[in-house]
Amino acid sequence: MFFSPAINYLTSRAHNLHILCLSTGNADGIGNVRKEELYLAAAVLKIPCQHVKVVDHPDLQDGFGKVWTTDLLVAIIEQEIHSKAIDLIITFDNYGVSGHCNHCDVQRGVRKLLQNTSLQVEAWELVSTNIMRKYSGPLDIWLSMLLAGRCVDGQMHCVLNESPYKSYQAMAQHKSQWIWFRKLFVSFSSYTYVNTLKRMKI
Repeated sequence: MFFSPAINYLTSRAHNLHILCLSTGNADGIGNVRKEELYLAAAVLKIPCQHVKVVDHPDLQDGFGKVWTTDLLVAIIEQEIHSKAIDLIITFDNYGVSGHCNHCDVQRGVRKLLQNTSLQVEAWELVSTNIMRKYSGPLDIWLSMLLAGRCVDGQMHCVLNESPYKSYQAMAQHKSQWIWFRKLFVSFSSYTYVNTLKRMKI
């Protein structure tokens, strides 16, 4: 729903991508179904299933009001960095696009990890936008490019989605979630067409 422009951009340039999903999304009791759907969606985006890890931990159940422990997130993320030789992370910013508490928890976990480690890893945050920009579809491309272009120190980049329809196809693999308002979201969300990434300040 949010990161497909960056994913399409990087895979098209033969970068080696891994997805770490920190919950099965079992709020409605269909976590196993949603996990399989994520594998299918990743395949559409040219990421093999062996590069997708879905964490199923009793303390990482998704949902508003279910706060994830930062130290647990740090431990899981650090293990993945070491085991996969990760040198760059793309994650949410401190608002998490939608304000979802678990999105924000992930950002805090990445930040704490990088603040307390000697790992040579860059972290980039997906910039959250206001609601007008969020639902302006491809029109937001120009504003995103303008704002990123004003950042002359290389700490912000605008990444265009070269295959928006592929993003739609990937989201359609989440059949348990593929209801009318999510179809509208993927069609009209600026996050289908452009990602603005800002380097995380540690």
